[in-house]
Amino acid sequence: MDFGTLLQMLDATLRLATPLLLACLAGLYSERAGIFDIGLEGKMLAAAFLSAAVAAVSGSVWLGLLAGIGASMLLSAVHGLASITFRGNQLISGVAINFLAAGLTVVIAQSWFAQGGRTPQLSGGARFNPIELPFAQALQDVPIIGPIYYELISGHTILVYVALLMVPLTWWILFRTRFGLRLRAVGENPAAVDTAGVSVVWLRFAAVGICGILCGIAGAYLATALQAGFVKDMSAGRGFIALAALIFAKWRPWYALYACLLFGFLQAMSLRPDVIENVLSFKVNGQFLDVLPYILTVVILAGFVGKAIPPRAGGEPYVKER
Repeated sequence: MDFGTLLQMLDATLRLATPLLLACLAGLYSERAGIFDIGLEGKMLAAAFLSAAVAAVSGSVWLGLLAGIGASMLLSAVHGLASITFRGNQLISGVAINFLAAGLTVVIAQSWFAQGGRTPQLSGGARFNPIELPFAQALQDVPIIGPIYYELISGHTILVYVALLMVPLTWWILFRTRFGLRLRAVGENPAAVDTAGVSVVWLRFAAVGICGILCGIAGAYLATALQAGFVKDMSAGRGFIALAALIFAKWRPWYALYACLLFGFLQAMSLRPDVIENVLSFKVNGQFLDVLPYILTVVILAGFVGKAIPPRAGGEPYVKER
């Protein structure tokens, strides 16, 4: 494998890891606050549909992004209402959101656009276009550094850079701010937070709201940047892969980045079986490469990567003592 092919693989890795990273960080905020959310998949799917639909009708990708975030936050509010206010089962609520999004998006898309559950193809201002960073063209011919900067660092959509910037921002919020300390505390010992006079309900709703925003951006990225429109089940299990990456990362932002890049690289490999054949010198079944990320997901969730201890109050509704 030559240097140019390697850069292409890494470039694809970054693009494919972006929705995983955003969803993983969304789950990080929610689960750190003690709210388990397996509805990441449904939120991404709903956001992908509504962002593509609004962008197709309005011709503005930014309106599409706002619509996608709104759809995701609406489902987050439903999850918060069921899990926090009514103290329902968080896993069942997440599953219900996944089923709801999977069914409604196709039905509404068919009703609105009559294209077999798709939205119209997006183009021009209705989708995010790659951004060329300063001096990318000038440095293109510089050995090693030039191709890395031009091919790998430059030429991505703005949402890729937003996702990467969210990693240090999340670390700073969780580990260097009062809000982050309280958020982590409410996932470990909500009674102690309540005793200190801080609202457990407010903190958990705030975490669920942040989760909705990030899932909305992830879904909008799928439909308006990675692809050019919505198709049925286009999230393709990415929400569950993000959950696996979160467990793999042991609920830490920087580890989440590394885990998502690993999953992104596996997805990139499935798109380039010719590269794998050249490296291994024998033909690899394309279907095996397609399922490789999901196999790794099962392996991680089965606990083969060491002990991952979730927040102690995770999954448990908080009942205030009288």
